[in-house]
Amino acid sequence: MSFSFRVLARDQKTHARQGVLQTGRGEIETPVFMPVGTAGTVKAMPQEFLEDLKIQIILANTYHLYLRPGEEVIESQGGLHRFMSWERPILTDSGGYQVFSHRKLRKITEEGVQFQSHLDGSSHFFSPEQSIQFQQTLGADIIMMFDECTPYPVSEREARESMLRSMRWAQRCKDVHNNPGQALFGILQGSVFLQLRQESLERLCEIDFPGLALGGFSVGEPRLLMYELIERLENLMPQDKPRYVMGVGTPLDLLFCVKQGMDMFDCVLPTRNARNGTLFTSVGKIRIKNACYRHDQGPLDPHCECLVCKRYSRSYLRHLFVSGEIVASILNTYHNLHFYLDLMGKIRQSIALNSLTELEGHFREQYAESA
Repeated sequence: MSFSFRVLARDQKTHARQGVLQTGRGEIETPVFMPVGTAGTVKAMPQEFLEDLKIQIILANTYHLYLRPGEEVIESQGGLHRFMSWERPILTDSGGYQVFSHRKLRKITEEGVQFQSHLDGSSHFFSPEQSIQFQQTLGADIIMMFDECTPYPVSEREARESMLRSMRWAQRCKDVHNNPGQALFGILQGSVFLQLRQESLERLCEIDFPGLALGGFSVGEPRLLMYELIERLENLMPQDKPRYVMGVGTPLDLLFCVKQGMDMFDCVLPTRNARNGTLFTSVGKIRIKNACYRHDQGPLDPHCECLVCKRYSRSYLRHLFVSGEIVASILNTYHNLHFYLDLMGKIRQSIALNSLTELEGHFREQYAESA
């Protein structure tokens, strides 16, 4: 089945919308949070746990899978879904952000990016065409154009050069993409300059991608500036295409972006924070290593229905973490993902009931308290 997107409901007080993405591997309800599975795994989570959490789609990373295990291994086993035993949809990013994050190891030209592996220092080259070809080999359901993630801070002149290069790469990605079973999304760039963001959007709309992403955020810019840009771009973006805000963010970021009509999100926060002992609860973040939890026999979050909160005490979770037990990462990650997914489910329901503003007010009132 070909890719499609339908808006099913709109919140009357905001720009939020509830919809469904149709892929060949099933439907995805939006707004949706996509856990990050960088190397073909969501860290500390076996696929059975992801299924138990009712995760609809995960994100995998082109750059990391290209380096290890490599194209030959994944292709010989029938693609990424079969390789990692995951039947539900997968989105792959293009590798552009990872190349950006290792900028001391790379050189950008019009043809692509020459970079050194962060694993062994070996030299590699990514072009827009090669990124798309590898993503097609992976067999992901949604793939991303290869772009240059503009750093912050940056001058307007440098941001424009970077954005225009990404837009030229966008056309090259569209020209080489030939798998009708995959949806290729375009990525807006332009740093913090609204005029450049608008020009990027116009160019991507001319190329006519089935979905659009906002890239180049969460790279050091002030949060309020990111909010302002997303708010001003909302009414310029096509209403009939899914909108994906890449690399965002905190629970409050998600609520803000949903109110601006955004549909798709990914972020490492729930999984990375879990491994570092920072847990999300209905009353705010808890740092489980703190001594105040040593004798705390209560659940991590009394308002949470996940298996961790139903079974284990804060005292025990603290003991596991400070003892360096592997299961600490598993339980912490399970809870944090449940928190994010439960929030997104409540958001979808509130949009359908036209009560998103009330949900946000209640959430902010509780979440602002420190634990």
